[in-house]
Amino acid sequence: MTRAELIELIRNGENSGVAFKGDDVSATKLASEMVALLNLRGGHILLGVEEDGTVSGLNRDPRKAEEWVMEPARIHIQPATIPYWETVRWDPGRVVGIVSLSEDASDKPYKVKKGSAWVTEVRVGTTTRDATREEEARLYQQSGRIEYGLKPGQGAEATTLDHRRLRDYFEHVPGWGTSGDPESEEWMTQLVNLDLAVRRHRRTAPTVNGVLLFGNNPKRLVPQSGIRAICYAGEEPDYATRADEDLRGPLVPLRDRGGALLEPGLVDQAWDFVRRNTTPTARLEGPRRADRWAYPQSVIRETVTNALVHRDYSIAGTDITLTIFLNRLEISSPGRLPNTVTPQGMKSGMRYARNQTLVNVMRDYGYVDARGMGVRIKIIPGMLEHNGTEPDLIEDEYRFTVRLWK
Repeated sequence: MTRAELIELIRNGENSGVAFKGDDVSATKLASEMVALLNLRGGHILLGVEEDGTVSGLNRDPRKAEEWVMEPARIHIQPATIPYWETVRWDPGRVVGIVSLSEDASDKPYKVKKGSAWVTEVRVGTTTRDATREEEARLYQQSGRIEYGLKPGQGAEATTLDHRRLRDYFEHVPGWGTSGDPESEEWMTQLVNLDLAVRRHRRTAPTVNGVLLFGNNPKRLVPQSGIRAICYAGEEPDYATRADEDLRGPLVPLRDRGGALLEPGLVDQAWDFVRRNTTPTARLEGPRRADRWAYPQSVIRETVTNALVHRDYSIAGTDITLTIFLNRLEISSPGRLPNTVTPQGMKSGMRYARNQTLVNVMRDYGYVDARGMGVRIKIIPGMLEHNGTEPDLIEDEYRFTVRLWK
């Protein structure tokens, strides 16, 4: 920082990104100021500048001042940070110390040690104070440590989302009717309220969930967002396959104003793959011939939807797999079951949601059981009614699999 830049900062006074502190500030107070700036958008702490803008200068040797700054940054801040330190000579007798904190600090929320407790601090205007519960939750979301899907999609912009699908959604979900320019403030606010977008650095960016649900090309921004669909001729995997496709696209379909399907979403693509690669049986219902599919459509839709909305999208490099064998169909989702959920708990009606935003929107479209008990209410009874078999729910170290018997 040059002296001219320092003069400009002091002239503009304290603000959300600039704090003035005398050389006698305590280590805890200095750490609090650093934490608050890290939790906002970074900034500068000017040491040797009083609150009224008077330059008093450092009272200690600049080398000793550097050690004094770095110590609380390592000891009193969690996770420890290394700020950028520099000094600027104000005049022959005075030196100002400058502590600079990164704008893109990725480990939010940062905490400061106060006594025996670690406390999250935030910057509100020129004031540093303890964060409220809601403020702390937002910081966790910004860092992606609460839900991966609430992170902004890497490289995602407003045009990343399919405005046709969004308009269809807003028009069909009660109470969410939205018209006008898809890039208007009204639309952006709606997307943020639904956790389909976040506001960062004065711009609105779609979240990972927004891209998964409504993206024009989700696979480009979230490579692990598709379904690998394979059909084998026998009962075990083989090099020779009857069909091998990469299903890709947004989770939700595109419909016309009358509700007719124009473009399928991933769930519908998965059912279409199963329908094309299994052979139905036929029976007479009165004078008409009725086809009976190898697997009931309602069960396939529920199982595929569960895999899509509950998978761990932080695991990159692998898609959900849908595999058809001669005697069974398997749908495997990367990642273990969340929290304390077990296969037995799912059978008894335990509810869980790793990606609540995905669940909410897919429920609006009718893909998710409204009670959150699809395994107990739909999948198991559906297979028992269809052919008297009960699905296998299999969890291993890397994936969760639902196996349906033909």
